[in-house]
Amino acid sequence: MLCAGEPTSVFSKRLKEARLDAGLSQRELGLLAGLDPFVASTRVNRYELDVHAPDKATAQRLAKALGVPLAYLYADSDRLARMIRAFSAMDATEQDRLLKAIEHA
Repeated sequence: MLCAGEPTSVFSKRLKEARLDAGLSQRELGLLAGLDPFVASTRVNRYELDVHAPDKATAQRLAKALGVPLAYLYADSDRLARMIRAFSAMDATEQDRLLKAIEHA
C-alpha cells in the first residue's frame, strides 16, 4: 500500500532515489537540469509525486544532472535499474568483457 507522497510511477521512484543518492535538494536538481529557478523545486516535486511527467528532453537533462543513464529512470525492475547504473559506471573495456560473458552464457 502506498503512503501519501510516495512515488507511484517507476520514473518518479527512480528520480527520487537518484536525487537522494546524489545528495541534492529538489531545487538543486531542477537548477542543474536547467529548469526555471522560480519553479525548479515545484517541478521536480511534481515529477517525483507523479503529478506531472517530464518530456523526453527534460528527462534527459534530469538524468544527466544526476549522473545516471536515462534508461535507469525508466527501468521497470529494481534489478535492471541496478544493472544499468553499475554498467554505466564501468569503462568500455569492462563493459565489453561483461557483455561477452552475458551474451555467451
